[in-house]
Order: sequence, then C-alpha cells, then structure tokens
Amino acid sequence: MTRDTTRRAVLAAALAGGTGGLALSSAADLLDTFAPLSGEAWAAADRPRPETVPSPHGDAAVRVDEHGVPHVSADDEAAAYFAVGYLQAYDRLFSMDLQRRLMRGRLSEAVGEATVESDEFHVAMGFAEAAEATWDLVRETPAGPLVEAYAEGVNAAIDAEPLPLEFTLVGHEPRPWTPVDSMLMEKQISWTLTGDFSELRRALVADRLGADRAAALFPRRLDHDSPILDGDERRLGGREAGSAAGEPPTSTSGAPPVDADLTAWLSGFESPTGVGSNSWVVAGEHTESGSPIVAYDPHLSLMAPPLWYEQHVETPERSVRGATFPGVPFVIAGANDRGTWSFTNVGADVLDCYRYEVDEAGERYRYDGEWRAFDTETETIPVSGGEDRELERKRTIHGPLIEREGRRVGVAWTGHTATRTTVAIDELGRSEGFDDALEATRKFDLPTQNLVYADADGRTMYYATGKLPIRRIDGEVVAGDRIFDGSAGEGEWSGFEPFGRSSWDGFVPFEEKPHAIDPDVLSTANQRVIDDPRHYVGVAYATPYRGSRIADRLEAGVDGDEPITPAFNRELQRDVRDARAAQFVPDLVAAVAEADGGGDDASASSESASARAVDAAETLDAWEYRMAADSRAALVFARWLDRYRDRVFGQSFDPADLDETYYPNDWVLARLPDDDPLFDDRARAAIMVSALEAALDDIDEAGWETYGDWNSTRAITHPFGGEAPFLNYEELPADGSHATVMNYRVDDAVGSSWRMVVRPGTDATAVIPGGNSGDYFSDHYDDQLRAWLGNDQKAMSLDIEAVEADETVAFRGDSS
Repeated sequence: MTRDTTRRAVLAAALAGGTGGLALSSAADLLDTFAPLSGEAWAAADRPRPETVPSPHGDAAVRVDEHGVPHVSADDEAAAYFAVGYLQAYDRLFSMDLQRRLMRGRLSEAVGEATVESDEFHVAMGFAEAAEATWDLVRETPAGPLVEAYAEGVNAAIDAEPLPLEFTLVGHEPRPWTPVDSMLMEKQISWTLTGDFSELRRALVADRLGADRAAALFPRRLDHDSPILDGDERRLGGREAGSAAGEPPTSTSGAPPVDADLTAWLSGFESPTGVGSNSWVVAGEHTESGSPIVAYDPHLSLMAPPLWYEQHVETPERSVRGATFPGVPFVIAGANDRGTWSFTNVGADVLDCYRYEVDEAGERYRYDGEWRAFDTETETIPVSGGEDRELERKRTIHGPLIEREGRRVGVAWTGHTATRTTVAIDELGRSEGFDDALEATRKFDLPTQNLVYADADGRTMYYATGKLPIRRIDGEVVAGDRIFDGSAGEGEWSGFEPFGRSSWDGFVPFEEKPHAIDPDVLSTANQRVIDDPRHYVGVAYATPYRGSRIADRLEAGVDGDEPITPAFNRELQRDVRDARAAQFVPDLVAAVAEADGGGDDASASSESASARAVDAAETLDAWEYRMAADSRAALVFARWLDRYRDRVFGQSFDPADLDETYYPNDWVLARLPDDDPLFDDRARAAIMVSALEAALDDIDEAGWETYGDWNSTRAITHPFGGEAPFLNYEELPADGSHATVMNYRVDDAVGSSWRMVVRPGTDATAVIPGGNSGDYFSDHYDDQLRAWLGNDQKAMSLDIEAVEADETVAFRGDSS
C-alpha cells in the first residue's frame, strides 16, 4: 500500500466523520458519497507537479530532488523568482494564505467568530499598513522587480493548480498574492521574534508583589558569566565594538501599571514562549579542512507543515541554497558559493508602551501641552457565518493605540515603519565575500538578530543587527523597560515615522552595535549579548543554560587533540545535557534522603518520602542529566520541575492573581537563597519532596515509563489538526528540553525548526522538522521527521548539476 493510497483512505474516513482508520476497501465505496465536498477534496488529492509552466519572464529549469527541495536555474533572475513563487505556492499555498490572513486581521473571514479577537488585535496594530510602507521602499531597490516576479509566480499557480486540501476543508479560496503580502511575511517574522509587552507585565508584578520583590525575582541581569561577547572570546586579531559604557538606568517610576485585563489580552499575541535559537562559528584555524564552520538551529514554533521551506536558486548573479519562510522569495538562512549566514534572536527591546491623558469622549489625547485628535479610521472585519465587526482604529504620534473595554495603551514598534530587511536578505544571497555581507548587514533593520557569518576566504563575523532605539526623558538617556508617559513626550524615538519612512537618526549607529570581526570561536544562544554595553539593548535575554553548554563544548573541542569537523558540530547540535538538572537534582536527592522514606525519623522540616520517591531519587542520583527519550530519570525530572515551580511560586503569585505565565525563569528558581521570603513558612526540602510525590502521581496516572512517552511529537500539529487530526504528524518520542542544545519543548511546541552545518564554499548539510511539502498527499509531507529527531542531516549541495531529480519542471518563456 503506497503512502498516497493510505492517505486517500484516511481522507475518505475523515470526510465520513470517522477517525481516519477506515479500511482501504471502504475508501472507494465512499468516493461517490460525498458531493460536492469529496469531489473537491479528491481534486486536492490529485495534484501532480506540472511538467511545463508558461512564464512571462523567460525560461527556468527546476529539478526537484528526493527530499522535495526545488533547485531552480535560470539566466534571468526574474525568471528564477517567478518559478520560486510558483513552486512555493504549489507546496505551501495554504500556510502562505493563513499567515497573511492572520497578519491582515482576516482570519474570521475564513474560519468564523473564533478568531475575531485575533483579527481585532492585528487590525489595530496596523501590520498591513506597515507592510505597504515597506513595499514602497523595497520596490525602489533591485529586490523590487524580483518580489514582483515572485508574486506573479504565486498567482500563476493559484490560477493553474488545484487548491490544496485545506481550502476545501475551510471552504474559501485565496485572493491573488501581492508584493505587499511578502512584506507582510517580513512583519510576521519580525513580530514573532520581537513582539513583547513584558514591560506591562513587569509593572503589574511590581504593583502586586512590591517593587523590591519584583526586582529580586525578575532581575534585569542574570548573574552568569556566559554572554555572547565576554571580552575574552577567542579571535584572530578581531575587534569588538559597543562595549565602552554602561547601560542607562532602569525606571524607578511608581506610575501604576496598565490595566491587568488589557495586559493579559495583549500578552496572548506576543512572541511564542521560548522562541530562541543556537548558532556558532569555528574559524578555519581549528577545523580539519582549514575552512570555517557555521552551525545553526533556530528555535521557533513547530507545526505541520514546518515554518521553513528549503530552496535552491542559481542565476548568473547568485547560487544560494537554504531556508526561507513560505511567502518570502529569498533564502533567509543558508549559503551561497562564497559564504554562509545565520540569525538568532537578540532579545532586544524594540517595542515601547505609552499611557496618555485622554479626554472624556475618548477622541483626543494630550501631547506637548495641547489636545490632539487621534488619527481614526473605521475598518470592517468580515466574519464567516456571523455578524461582521466594526473596529475603530486609532493612532497617536507614536503609533497604534490599542483599546479594549475602555482601557488603552499606545504602542511603538520598530516594525511599524518601512524596513529594509528584504533588501538585506536579497543582498546576502548575492554577496561575494565579507565586504558585501557587512554592507548587507547594515540594511537589516528588523528583527534584531545575532548574525553569525563565515566565508570561503576564512573571514568570520558576528553582528547584533536591527534598529535599537535610544530613549530620553528630559534629555537624559533611559532604558526602555518601563511604561512611558506619552502625553509628556517621554521615551520618544527620534527619526522614527510610524507607517512612513524613518530616518533612524535617534537610533544606535551601526558601528556602535555589539559585534566581533573575525572571531576565532563564537556562539550565540539568546543569552545576554555583552556585559557592559555602550547602549541599552534590552533585558529579555534567555537563561544561560544552552549558551554555557555550547561554549564549554566548543572550548573543549578546540583545545582537544582532534580538529573540528562538520560531524563534531552535528553531534553538538544533538547534545541533550540539561544544566538545570545539575542545579536541582543534588538538592532533591538530599531532600529525599533527609525525609528517610517517610518514617518517624524524618526531619520535621522535610516532607515524608514514600518508597517510590526513594526509588526515583536513586534513579536521579545515578543520572547523567541527559534529556533522552528513553530515560526514566529525564521523565521524573521534567515532571518534578513543573510541580516544584508551581509550589514555590504559586503561594505568592496566585493570591496576587498572577498565573504561571508570570512566574520567574528556572535560573532564578534554582538560585533562590534559603532565606528568600518564598521559604518563610515552609522548608525548601519539604517542597521538593512534595513536588516529587505529585510528579510521580502524574506519571503513574498517565502510564508513562520514559521521557519520550511524555516528550513526543504530539505537540507538532497542523493548524486544523484538532478538526482534521489526520493532518498531524505521527506521534514519536523526542529528545531534548527547552534548556538543552537539542531543543524541543512539548509543552509549547517550540524547538529546532531547521538545522544546518556549513563549510562555506565547500559543503553543507541540513534537515527540516517534517517535510518540504505542505501537501498531505505528498511523499514529502513528513519524510524528514524521523531524520530531524535524530539530527540525521541530508546533503545541501550548491552544485545544481549534481542534483538527482525525482521530478523536473520547465518554465517556458513566450519565445520558447
């Protein structure tokens, strides 16, 4: 039975309202039963890739390899990117349409009332208008005609190809694709990585727990010695800029927080919890080949199909291969024949919130000593199967005003203006060496990212990219982790024009951003960029667990007897040692020992421990702290840590009406002093033992035996996987946690969304979590899932002539 035949049977069962387990013999019997839905669904099930496609831009040849990756070659770049648009739409049209609907605030038009609040937020934020401003800028650059050709290719596929199955299930058809839609994808990526209302939550915590407790539990700087640039990173005569002066002071304002309900509502549209990434570079001096090596794995939301799409484009101007987001023409992270580049999230603060004095009618706000009318416009949100909604969108001089049930907050975000990131990515793809790459990096406005680069000449580079605002109050530079008084003009960004074209005059100059030129060995894992930055960057850095582990293993590798190889880097990407366990487990084991099995001799300060808790502690004591799918100890630790976290913080946070989303991070939890007020009326050891007993109850009730029983790919679902579960990937055990280098988080479906290891100018390997196709009936829907779980990367060759084609597509110009 072929995969396609099996999936046709599953579809037939799903259309019949079954569970997807229908016998094959019944599928044919059902074919004539479902009209018109089944006829449309079956058209979606029969989508052979076209052999020939007419193109208004000239010829292009496509080889689709055994992994479903298209390799496009053309003599004209517009012809190549017309083909790219067609191919992306063929493979991923539904996800492209879904994402642009999300960002335009048009989900409800397709799926109904369940997404109205999401649409209200996205319309109020004005992402579509920001994308229009960006396109007005990009269209004037060499990238503009290529984006236009790409959009033409997408629309040619919409017109010529059967629509993917999901359109039938939802019951709508896509509108034509526009260049603005591709700019909207840039905004969506940027919001995913930088959209952060944490200053609102910090203010709320300070109000409810007190400023001193908030400062202790949410320090602006985690106490560790593992920043990206530590002043002692190995380098080959390189230099680092941007470290001369300290950060501006944080706010000491006692101003009340923005309303709690509005804060909670806005938090629901932020960057997903745990978004991050790993990247590192090792200079050729330490590698077996003498060429530098870059390793990269971005940690983003995991879903079916994956966020990333792999492609290869070869023209006289470039030969570039790597990953992009469907809807974006150019390779975002990958390699050309000269260099390779990757991006991890800086955690920079590029969003500010403002409160205003507003008149009783809610029509004007006070600014610069006078009343100003809000810039107001009414927009209709269509709702399928329900009543359309009218939203009055308001803006101030700083940007959008978000209103909900009489509560309001102003927002400024660097993505609300015209940005040049599309231009930067295009230029990286065609760069011929270090100088070109550095110049392209200048244009990378948003999102703020840690760029790691290496090239075939042996040059390496790190740069903190993106625009960093400089805020002032009464002429004094201040940090951005506070709520500003917009009516008083606090914290304004000089040179910033919301929904226009900014001069960026009041932002950190490019040369003063943290960077390292020709670093010897350097790694990033979203931790603090530098100990003493010249300018304020932010406070939302990751805990140092991944960063420290990568740095330690790279140092050991470089200092070892054997030179570094690509295999070493792939193996490091598979590292599953969880440093949190090293902090917590010894104390937990000691607490169980102190409880002495729950007998009369147990310490009065300790929870009595059952025999199964003693057994679990023995298992943990013998453990090497590896979050491996086949490990019993990893399961116990993971479930215990969740229970322990709740017990420590819940007692203070719950009465303050602050749920678990407000809890401090695990680094803070591990380093709480014994005399912390959280332990005033109960012993830490007793909490640990109690949490272990509760965790073991969870494990017994669920019937889990090993970590992979709980930590599985069940979290990687299709957007419609709840209604159509056959679209989800198969459930398989997974290694890793959110604190390990091999990153996977079953509780929030975030993890390594693409992995690659590249020796620039020579060879590369990569793997994607699922498959390159979004077509449920394709062999490439999930053909890399098991390889991704084991980090079994495939070759990522830049030699298009060496590609063995499973399929070919010829794009023919009018004269062909």
